[in-house]
Amino acid sequence: MRLLQVAAATLALALSCEARAATDIAWWHAMSGELGKQLEKLASDFNASQSDYRVVPAYKGNYTETVTAAIFAFRSRSQPAIVQVNEVATATMTAAKGAIYPVYSMMRDMGEPFSLNDYLPAVSGYYTDAAGNLLSFPFNSSTPILYYNKTMFRDAGLDPETPPKTWPELGAAAKRLRDRGAVCGFTTSWPSWIHVENFSAFHNLPLATRANGFAGLDAELTINNPVVVKHVAQLAEWQKTKLFDYSGRGQSAEPRFQNGECGIFIGSSATRADIKANSKFEIGYGMMPYWPDVKGAPQNSIIGGATLWVLRDRPRDEYKGVARFFAYLSQPGVQAAWHQNTGYLPITRAAFELTRAQGFYERNPGSAISFEEITLHPPTENSKGIRLGSFNLIRGTIEEELEHAFAGQKSAQAALDAAVERGNKLLRQFERASPDR
Repeated sequence: MRLLQVAAATLALALSCEARAATDIAWWHAMSGELGKQLEKLASDFNASQSDYRVVPAYKGNYTETVTAAIFAFRSRSQPAIVQVNEVATATMTAAKGAIYPVYSMMRDMGEPFSLNDYLPAVSGYYTDAAGNLLSFPFNSSTPILYYNKTMFRDAGLDPETPPKTWPELGAAAKRLRDRGAVCGFTTSWPSWIHVENFSAFHNLPLATRANGFAGLDAELTINNPVVVKHVAQLAEWQKTKLFDYSGRGQSAEPRFQNGECGIFIGSSATRADIKANSKFEIGYGMMPYWPDVKGAPQNSIIGGATLWVLRDRPRDEYKGVARFFAYLSQPGVQAAWHQNTGYLPITRAAFELTRAQGFYERNPGSAISFEEITLHPPTENSKGIRLGSFNLIRGTIEEELEHAFAGQKSAQAALDAAVERGNKLLRQFERASPDR
């Protein structure tokens, strides 16, 4: 009898433990290296904060590979609850209505407190629908800022405490640097993101009709307007004397600033820590330049990076865990730590205020510039973001045409006209394939 009692008690305990087992939540992401470690820490800290859910991150390659993996998994009903998707694929994800569980709807359905007003409009606005509802959860957001070599500025007789604020000022500073022997005056990363997408937003210019695509799939590109043409033409002219030196796509320009070839660099705010760690000189920081003769400039910059989408057809228990996890990620302390450890923007004003109160910006000059730049003015229809289908392909087309202009193979007008024509064809293909058509 005693043996039976012990066995029954053991079985009851086992069943009790099984009932209390945490619900696993799969999170597929595209972050490797140090950023991947910070992401893993977010998950482990959340898991340690409660016992009901366990977020399980899994690295799936770059953004394209991660999204592709999620699409194939959805078809075989083995999709994760959460997938990280870059900002240029927002329109593609939005069009996949049967596959996504909108964040605003999920948070409401799971009874988790949620207010869009807590999030920065320049960040959350990129991921809302026409009615202002948040479709996906802002996660890693960055924006372009200006970096400059204070040592090279001093040697060239430039004020090391004053970054160039306008494009004419930047051109003049680049000339002084070149005259002093710099290999190049300035260079930039992500050519379309900086010189077309953010340039347009910062000058309050439409990138495309239909509110940059937010108001409809029938949008058309407008980047061959006189202001963008003038800007690209000036870059092409500066290219001839290396005042500006094109360094390629993606982040290929960054090492040229770190090793002292170029005195000025415009790139992602999220690379600030990397630049600081790998540069042997004192670094200065500033906002993106603007053309002072353009009315309404500077407006505000727009973001890059990625967001977290929730996929449908997972058990309700998992969605309750996802909602709890997103609420956790929104906490000021969690957001402030993520912002400070990675260089990505805080997604809430509360996280920014906490970071400031902790003295982080005082100890780390230039670290608040990205926040100041995206909140410079309330976002307009032109500076809220971009919602264009197949934009990853369109961005590649724009960069190819910019390369023709910088190489002197096409005029700025011809290059941007070609980018518009080719980009609009991709937009029409996306429109025809969309279920909303």
